[in-house]
Amino acid sequence: VHDEEDVVAENRALIRACGALVRENRDVLGATRLSAIDIAAIPALYHNRPEKIAPAVAERIAAAGDRYDHIFVAYADCGTGGDLDRVIEAAGVERLPGTHCYAFFSGVEAFAARDDDMTSFFLTDFLVRQFDSIIMKGLGIARHPELRDMYFGNYEKVVYISQVATPALIAAAEAAAAKLNLAFEHRPVGYGDLAVALETRFPA
Repeated sequence: VHDEEDVVAENRALIRACGALVRENRDVLGATRLSAIDIAAIPALYHNRPEKIAPAVAERIAAAGDRYDHIFVAYADCGTGGDLDRVIEAAGVERLPGTHCYAFFSGVEAFAARDDDMTSFFLTDFLVRQFDSIIMKGLGIARHPELRDMYFGNYEKVVYISQVATPALIAAAEAAAAKLNLAFEHRPVGYGDLAVALETRFPA
């Protein structure tokens, strides 16, 4: 796995991944397939500034040039309002299905079929691990607690959709819900459509 601009065309396939999905990409693909794939991360903090995502992806696809036979973008739309799809179409590559990571982890069809999540705030394994840095500090809540209700006043619960749940991660997710003064629910969903997308495009 490479940092943003450290990609060297060691292999002929490249995954441009959200930094929040690097671990999961590695887990799904495994060591054998990873030996033929480069993974390059774009900062996960861009989820707090989704207007940065599409330009960053476009810039980094262009920078890869013709060094790769296959480029895959490990992002859902992620709040870009269709801008990422326009980049994807122009570049002639593909991305993960769905609107957000919690949709493809849950399974896009299963997620769309639920009608009880309009007031839920979702956490993945990554977001549980990085909750304080991305949410509490990244959104300024740690310094200005009054912002909590501005951001989360219309939510009712935190839903932790776990990929590989551990007692420590579940406890941390519950603690995160308490920090937001929200109810807590845990749904062990695994890798969902992420596994389907990667295993289809990068077979063993």
